[in-house]
Amino acid sequence: MRKIVLGLSLLSAFTGAFAQTGHDIRVNFKNAKDTVMYLAFYQFDKSYIADTCKKVVKGNAVFKGKNSLEKGVYYVVSQEKGRYFDFFISDKNQNITITTDTNQMVKNLRAPGSKENNDFFDYIRFITNKNKEFGELRGKTKGLSAKDSTAFVNEKAKEINAAVADFERSFVEGHKGMFVADVINLKMEKEAKDIPKASNGRPDSIYIYNYYKNHYWDGVNFQDDGILRTPFFADRVKKYFNNIIVQNPDTVNIEIDRMMGKTKTGSAMHKFLLAYFTPTYESSKVMGFDKVFVHIIDTYFRTGQAKGIYEDATIQKIIERGDILKPLLLGSKAPDLLMIDTIGHKSIAKMGFDTVKTSSGATKLYYDNVQSLAQVFTPLYGVKADYLVLVFWDVDCGHCKTEIPKLIEEYHALKKEKYDIKVFSVYTQHDYEKWRKYIIENKLDWINVYDGVHVNNIKEKYDIYSTPVIYILDRNKVIKAKRIGTEQVKDIVKNMEREYKSDKK
Repeated sequence: MRKIVLGLSLLSAFTGAFAQTGHDIRVNFKNAKDTVMYLAFYQFDKSYIADTCKKVVKGNAVFKGKNSLEKGVYYVVSQEKGRYFDFFISDKNQNITITTDTNQMVKNLRAPGSKENNDFFDYIRFITNKNKEFGELRGKTKGLSAKDSTAFVNEKAKEINAAVADFERSFVEGHKGMFVADVINLKMEKEAKDIPKASNGRPDSIYIYNYYKNHYWDGVNFQDDGILRTPFFADRVKKYFNNIIVQNPDTVNIEIDRMMGKTKTGSAMHKFLLAYFTPTYESSKVMGFDKVFVHIIDTYFRTGQAKGIYEDATIQKIIERGDILKPLLLGSKAPDLLMIDTIGHKSIAKMGFDTVKTSSGATKLYYDNVQSLAQVFTPLYGVKADYLVLVFWDVDCGHCKTEIPKLIEEYHALKKEKYDIKVFSVYTQHDYEKWRKYIIENKLDWINVYDGVHVNNIKEKYDIYSTPVIYILDRNKVIKAKRIGTEQVKDIVKNMEREYKSDKK
């Protein structure tokens, strides 16, 4: 259910300024028991209260103010926060009177002097009647077998859907140039006709998909901010990006740029879309889709297009987040690490790294011992293997205690199958004795290292904000997988093996 936010003070800062010409919306609601009513509007995937009538007298509610309301689809809300009906407010028409009756609300909806709203109410009545027809279908199947009943309902449903589609096409055609047509167009599906046959004699599914995708946004004006304030636009955007286009980061980047390019920079449409795409792809759980987030940062945040959506401090933090993620994208060469293994620990302990208290002290120790350290480091780039598992973990991490034993099993299983695989296991803390004890007790017979010299800044270099974190690198230290579960390691390694064999052909 769409959330209704009460209070203009909760509106986003970039909803647009109100013109100073005023609005006067009157609702004559026969048989209404409300003493308070609200005027609300849609805005992308939320709804907001635009005005309140604090005293409804005999069903008469007046929403009046000195500010003009922004173009969009509005609706009247009962004092129990129930939605009554939608109607249209345009830039040119801010004085609207609507009459109806709570007993037969849709049937009695009228807007004297507003052709757009009266025609829209006719549309609602048509759709309501067709929904009623559909709901009555099951009652007409008495005496039919289950098979015949299903066939009957399906056939009648097709007829109803076809009638609705024809009506909507005719409605939009007959109201060209009017906002109501733009809104109904958003609701309509653009489906192919005269579909050619594929080689198997069936309708060509590729043609159907391409037609649907290519015509999905037909008639949608992305330079009209009023489109934002409809009940259909947000769902249509989400469906397009989640279900219609190929789920590939490069494809998503192209489609975001194409859509943003249709808007006016700085417009409400431009800002709302950017405000939707940014957190959506920042929090994506699909591996590799951080590439979309980085693309958004590079294209829109670094160029100043996020101003007016986020505060300057927030913009800077997002840009810094992009700086961390960019070197870690799939296909990038992993940053090198200069680590210390259990044997090297004795050397750096003698140098004083175990007891140093400050970063400046660690820096001084580093430069005082830089030549000796070169002999002690175990660098990530010094490990040679076709498949390199890079895991960050902590002895005291509860989840690590579950996953590290599983990873050692996967590692041994792949070694047994003769895969050239190694594990570069990075302990993220500095309690040497506890770490060493865990390694011995759990027989971690892989490369065990930690940042004993404090020169790697693991947290930012590999975006380690929790543990365990697993990366898989190829023989050239290119990131092939990241932030995966131990159960995925074997399948990813085997997929990489197939890629290697394919490259050799």
